[in-house]
Amino acid sequence: MNKSGLIEALSKKMNLTEKKAIDVVNLVFKGFNDELKNGGRIEIRGFGSFVVKEYGSYTGRNPKTGTKIKVEPKKLPFFKVGKELKDRVDKNK
Repeated sequence: MNKSGLIEALSKKMNLTEKKAIDVVNLVFKGFNDELKNGGRIEIRGFGSFVVKEYGSYTGRNPKTGTKIKVEPKKLPFFKVGKELKDRVDKNK
């Protein structure tokens, strides 16, 4: 599912106009974005949690040329799946 699929499903399920569904989805995503940008954590019980992990600098390699390059420290979002979701997905084997 992508963002437009989520908007469509929300619109049908909650009997909302497409515009209102877009506003709701954008509000949720903006809240997630702002929380992670400010170093916060998002936890959705039964689904999982989002955190920001910090990675230090290291020496990497340019895959095209093979030359060594210095990779600067960075922060990246990380998703950790919750136990309930893990169990639900695993039951489909």
